[in-house]
Amino acid sequence: MTVRISQLRSTAAIALSALLALSLTASAQLKSPRYQSPGTLPAEPQSTILPSTPAITPDGVVVEDVVVRVNDQIISRSDVERQEQQLQAELRQGGAQAGDPAERQKNMLRDLIDQQLLLSRGKELGITGDTELIRRLDDIRKQNHLDSMEDLEKAARAQGVSFEDFKAQIRNSIITSSVVRDEVSRHLQMTQADERKYYDAHKDQFAQQEQVRLSEILIPLPADATDAAIAQAQAKAEETAAKIRAGAAFADVAKTTSGGPTAAQGGDLGFFKRGGLAPVLEEKTFPLKVGDFTAPIRTRQGFVILQATEHQEAGVPPLAQVDQQVQEAMYQDQMQPALRAYLTHLREDAYIDIKPGFVDSGASPLQTKPLFSAYTAPTPKKKAAPAKARFDRHTTTAAAGAAPAAALLAPVQLDKKGRPKKIKKEKIRYGQAPRLALPAAPDDGTNTATGGTPVAAAPGTAIAPTTSDNTVSAANASDDPLAPQAAPAKKTRYSSRVVEVRKAKVEKLEKKQADKIAATPNGPSADEVNSKKVQAAPLGLNGDTATKKKKKRKKGEAKERYSEKPVEKAAPLIDNTQPRLPKTDTTTPKPTSDTTTLPPANQPAPGSTAPAPATPGNPAPSTTTLPPQ
Repeated sequence: MTVRISQLRSTAAIALSALLALSLTASAQLKSPRYQSPGTLPAEPQSTILPSTPAITPDGVVVEDVVVRVNDQIISRSDVERQEQQLQAELRQGGAQAGDPAERQKNMLRDLIDQQLLLSRGKELGITGDTELIRRLDDIRKQNHLDSMEDLEKAARAQGVSFEDFKAQIRNSIITSSVVRDEVSRHLQMTQADERKYYDAHKDQFAQQEQVRLSEILIPLPADATDAAIAQAQAKAEETAAKIRAGAAFADVAKTTSGGPTAAQGGDLGFFKRGGLAPVLEEKTFPLKVGDFTAPIRTRQGFVILQATEHQEAGVPPLAQVDQQVQEAMYQDQMQPALRAYLTHLREDAYIDIKPGFVDSGASPLQTKPLFSAYTAPTPKKKAAPAKARFDRHTTTAAAGAAPAAALLAPVQLDKKGRPKKIKKEKIRYGQAPRLALPAAPDDGTNTATGGTPVAAAPGTAIAPTTSDNTVSAANASDDPLAPQAAPAKKTRYSSRVVEVRKAKVEKLEKKQADKIAATPNGPSADEVNSKKVQAAPLGLNGDTATKKKKKRKKGEAKERYSEKPVEKAAPLIDNTQPRLPKTDTTTPKPTSDTTTLPPANQPAPGSTAPAPATPGNPAPSTTTLPPQ
């Protein structure tokens, strides 16, 4: 998917290879062809030296150190060193396919921080990966033909791999992949038009060299094999080639005869480009047609038979052949910037503290860094003592026309302790002005006590001029003492505003009702109501289909019961009111011994006298003739 996700997957792949007891040499042989030319081998990667942390004590040694803090998780020096070892192993195995070693070395710490950020985001989203972890462990168990998870754990311990660390790596890979899929991948969009446009613009990237796909059948030989062993191996190789010429499938023969590591895959070796094989093998394999095979060739491993299973010519293949590659390239181009922008956003919202000497190549300019300083107790604030406002009877205040500053500079009488003396309450008599609680009158030439000319009080004032004996002078009062005086200003109370408040509430309610009436739509007209009734009425095609309503009984009216209702008899099918014609019998019945003939009602019995004829007052008696016994 991306470089980071591939690194996470490769981490689990390395642990799995250790679990399968494959050495690094064997892994390198499986990833690169065994018949590769020596000039194409990758160079040995160079490891970097991590910044060291000085010990606290002179003779101490730092065993573990915290390199990065990411939210509530840490990245230790051991994690960085373990990532460094895995990176070196990937570079040795992958060669040129593993990427630029210097670039991956530079972004190693960035990838670890990215992983912790994705794990923190997965924790916020509630992704645990437990179900997927169990499924993957079960797949690994089946691939290794183990009976239970306990056997898998024992196999991991036998190879020196911590089973808990192995499960943690797989779980972290599942969580990070889920977060990237849900938060980033689902927002990417690609169409067929974009795919065609990308293919036309990057045809040179999909150009292929001439390459051939080979399969092998190896008859192994030791390095110190004798002539007899060599002859025996050669004879077996010739016999194998004869079987193939006879029509046997090359893959089936490889599975049963080949002694190479690719026997289980039918001898498939993969693709080889021009210059990737040894010259002796390249001269014999590239001219082959698809399906043809070479004669047994002697190599250092033994006798080998090579078959060309697929041959690709040099040039740009059509879009249909490289459709999957184009989609992967487009996805890679869109995924890299989108994922980097998403991780930058996570960095800006996260708490990240990196130890000095380590550099995060993916840091954001808007990323905040915590600052640590020594604790300093806050300075307590002193509350200013409120100054008590006291009125000193010996202090003169600013009177009308006097300067306020002169009153503030007036002398204050102090007590023995140096505090202003308190003012005693003055008893004011009716009709006299206060003498101690009020300030002294200004000496502006109008005070009569100092020889000035008295000034008449302003009309409308409540205070009249007083004489030297502190009594109100009636001579200097208002010209019209009977004139109505202005009502003194009273305090505003709620009781005086009740009427105004009620009036405002009523006006507000009326306005609300008026707005509601204005917003209410008009009702249906009479024509609309009648039309609706006509449409809702039954059509009457099957009679009166309207629901019959029960008749309501009036108050005091006697109840009507079904048992008291007269029963209406149904009309007979045959009308009995019409006269019926007598039925004539044309056949004469034959008398039988069992037939009893009844005489008429008026015929007397044998041996008896005839009864008297019936009269209205005396009805005739009825007679019955019994049959003989």
